[in-house]
Amino acid sequence: MYVSVLGAAQKLHERYGRNRVTDPYMTLVGYFNSLRDLGGMRRLAEDDVSTRLGRADERGLARRFEPEIRELTSRLSSDQIRPLLDLLAVPFPRGAGKDAPRPIDVLLATNMIAVGVDVSRLGVMVVCNQPKSTAEYIQATSRVGRVAPGLVFTVYNWARPRDLSHYERFEHFHATVYRYVEALSVTPFAERAVDRGLTGVLVSLVRELEPTYNGNHRAQNFNKNSPLADHVVRYLKRRAEEISDRDTGRRVEDELEDRLDNWDQQRSVAGRRLAYSQPLRADDVAGLLHRPTEGHWRQMTCPTSLRDVEPGIPLLLQPPGGYPVTEPPFRPPGGSDGSAGAEGAV
Repeated sequence: MYVSVLGAAQKLHERYGRNRVTDPYMTLVGYFNSLRDLGGMRRLAEDDVSTRLGRADERGLARRFEPEIRELTSRLSSDQIRPLLDLLAVPFPRGAGKDAPRPIDVLLATNMIAVGVDVSRLGVMVVCNQPKSTAEYIQATSRVGRVAPGLVFTVYNWARPRDLSHYERFEHFHATVYRYVEALSVTPFAERAVDRGLTGVLVSLVRELEPTYNGNHRAQNFNKNSPLADHVVRYLKRRAEEISDRDTGRRVEDELEDRLDNWDQQRSVAGRRLAYSQPLRADDVAGLLHRPTEGHWRQMTCPTSLRDVEPGIPLLLQPPGGYPVTEPPFRPPGGSDGSAGAEGAV
């Protein structure tokens, strides 16, 4: 599989590579469930794959000599990961300069690639055996195909019952792959969960249970004394009591009443209308809900992603005794305003 993908990509690159349309497929990403499997493939890639690529033209492909092979695993130190990601972003030009860094031909990776690796130029991956979880499978394969169409090959082992099962149900599994994502254990109605998620649940129930409140500008028409508001409060309170206890139910009820009061106060402001989300061009319309990126977290802040639950913060780990006086002062990554950049966010 590695010889076929690398040889075919090289042939297409020689024919159409001037406009870099083939660049996403010149770097092959190999995904492995264990370091043991990856180590075996590393030896094969350096020996058999390289040898066969030298005579790939006999199979109608193109020869490719001495491929650059790297790995992304836990065996790398944190100082080695960033330069490797920068090297992954190097494209395959037809005529590279003498001092230009050499692009990576093959990247062998474990589940380290499933989180935080956002290299847009990657376009092809070979998955060795079915990953241990569906969530991991989705995360890993989504590393390719960010810009150009992604191509993913899954190589199964007939001697492994789990691989055989996925092979037999391959089409149905991939047509309904998100149905098989494993559930995560959570603590329902925890204080932080209520603080971050209750606003979204409240607004969602109001808009879904009564179609007349569903439109963006219908937030102005909702009344906290309506039967629907009473129903939503009683339903969520009862749900909290069934899962936890009465104290939790009372706390959820109080939080809901505070949010309904906030809602009612905003819709009562003279000279403006209230919408769920503020339109781009409407000075007389205010937004009920706020995005996490819009300043500090407020009562009506509503996250649209689990990534927005907590903000990123810059961290400075200071060794015992502090840094030498001669070193420049710390500058938070991302800018002088102290906002965290992509590398400095935790």
